[in-house]
Amino acid sequence: MLVIVAPGQGAQVPGFLTPWLELPGVAEQFAAWSEVTGLDLVRFGTTADADEIRDTAVAQPLLVSAGLVAASAMLGPASHPGPALPADPSVVDAVAGHSVGEFTAAAIAGVLSPHDALALVAERGRGMADAAARTETGMTAVLGGDRDEVLAAIEAAGLTPANDNGSGQIVAAGTTEQLTAFAENPPGRARLRSLSVAGAFHTEHMAPAVERVRASAARLTASDPTVRLLSNADGAVVPGGTDYLERLVTQISSPVRWDACTSTLADLGVTALIELTPAGTLTGLAKRALRGVDLLAVKSPDDLDRAAALIKEHAGTTPDASPAQEG
Repeated sequence: MLVIVAPGQGAQVPGFLTPWLELPGVAEQFAAWSEVTGLDLVRFGTTADADEIRDTAVAQPLLVSAGLVAASAMLGPASHPGPALPADPSVVDAVAGHSVGEFTAAAIAGVLSPHDALALVAERGRGMADAAARTETGMTAVLGGDRDEVLAAIEAAGLTPANDNGSGQIVAAGTTEQLTAFAENPPGRARLRSLSVAGAFHTEHMAPAVERVRASAARLTASDPTVRLLSNADGAVVPGGTDYLERLVTQISSPVRWDACTSTLADLGVTALIELTPAGTLTGLAKRALRGVDLLAVKSPDDLDRAAALIKEHAGTTPDASPAQEG
């Protein structure tokens, strides 16, 4: 069983888009998507510095567009200039995204067209950036320690466990004052690492962005997914497109349960996991949580041959079941 996963905000690094622009039709695709998002995606993905692409309104559309190009290159003919989406269930068994990566996953699974996914995620990025500007907030990764003690310490500090990533990693989010106090009294045997993000995502601080994105989402039509599509809310396989679109909206202010997604993948019997560019974060988590699973971080077109081999070897190896029959 093969799953494709899409990383979330914070995975972007300067210049990561550069090698993808050498593929046929990709520059033209990004020019069209730049019109959709109102951003010069090529510049942000090639020559912009780390501070520029840290901007939430930039990072989110940039990550989704890059993931969709990588997925299209991986799933379609080499000469195909446009998105080879939605995914064919004969070559992909499941799809999941971490945070904003859920928009990439939604387009791969056919819930939204790439155009609609990018238009909506651009609104999400602007809305979350505006919400973050209202109060000084941030996020801190808590690495290691006893899980129960970590969660208790986060709650005691008035923070939210905004990302439960499993593999001994929980991300605390809240105001800068709360995070400073938390750092002064950390959980035992845990290491803290401040994250390069602009706000307390997936917490109550993002509530203003929820209604803004909901208004935009109401103008879209969602289709049922063509492949198994997992939700960050609870790790469930979501069979309905309308349900998944609503989850995309509410997830903005709700914690990401990547640990639950990983558990679902294990229960489904995943044997290979491919992470889309800019890859590395989710494969790193999977090394500890999904032992024995073949892992590939697709960082450049040089990784596409290996991706094709994994698809050929692992896709379609689970018992036949349509997405509507699950979860």
